[in-house]
Amino acid sequence: MIMRDNRMAIEAREAPHAVARQQEQLAPRLAPLVARLRAVDPRVVVTCARGSSAHAATFAKHLIERGLGVPVAAAAPNIASVYGGSLRLDGQLFLAISQSGGSNDLIELAAAARRSGAVTVCLVNEVESDLAAQCEFVLPMAAGPEFAVPATKTFIASLAALARLVASWSQDRALDDALARLPERLARACELDWSRLVEAFARAESLVAIGRGPTLAIAREAALKLKETANLHAEAFSSAEFMHGPVSLVSPLYPILMLTPTDEAAIGMRRLADDLRGKGAALFTTDREDETRGRLPALAPDHPETDAICLIQSFYAMAARLAVVRGVDVDRPRHLQKVTRTR
Repeated sequence: MIMRDNRMAIEAREAPHAVARQQEQLAPRLAPLVARLRAVDPRVVVTCARGSSAHAATFAKHLIERGLGVPVAAAAPNIASVYGGSLRLDGQLFLAISQSGGSNDLIELAAAARRSGAVTVCLVNEVESDLAAQCEFVLPMAAGPEFAVPATKTFIASLAALARLVASWSQDRALDDALARLPERLARACELDWSRLVEAFARAESLVAIGRGPTLAIAREAALKLKETANLHAEAFSSAEFMHGPVSLVSPLYPILMLTPTDEAAIGMRRLADDLRGKGAALFTTDREDETRGRLPALAPDHPETDAICLIQSFYAMAARLAVVRGVDVDRPRHLQKVTRTR
């Protein structure tokens, strides 16, 4: 079957170039921010985001808590926009993530956080946005224009930018070096063949994506994209959460996509995979040590955090094809628009 590239697929393939040019735009803005963070030494980070950007915030939580030992919590934006309240954030880090920077509830909470004395930072693709105007520090995703409703290259650029921030803040040379290799690895990840998922997911009514550590954010983004692009119900869980109830859903008719990290969390994921197969699950994994038919191709491990980013690049290429097979116009998904404004 010959498939015409949709806009989503084209933009997803632009992600390696976006990440490559990001460093030049981001570096001069990171230096003063990192200096400020080291001086203030925040004891908590509060994130504020919606949709795919909320999954990027999940990635930030993993990076910051593991790399810096600073707890990260997600704020409820409606505290400001609906309830007219504020949070006591004096001396703490407030991190907003938004492609457009145009969502009213994020803008209002950012303004409240700045008034409270927080170090306010936004990661945006639109650096002249209203959200950027409310924050002391503005970090550009540098993804370039993105017209497809489902975010692809802006999500990947968000993850890369967050990793650059944490690498600089924590002085993690290994992560910094891995980020320098990331554009070339993303280009290769885009070419990996995940077509066996297209066949399995095309006839599914519902499925689960599972991750842990650096891949939990990837699992959440994958589940969202299946809803957005293929009108397919999907939910995401950490491998630990999945055993607390959702495991009862396992059956041969209920596909499971397991996005296995390349760090210490992989051991538990492999045990879960064996257990799920014993329960008759239709399981697909990215684990290079998996010797079953359900193994999806993945790049050789380089660094756990950037390895996770490469997984979503491979997933996007598959999702764009799945949408076509399921008869969905991914460039005009029903009920959705590019910028969602909420209060």
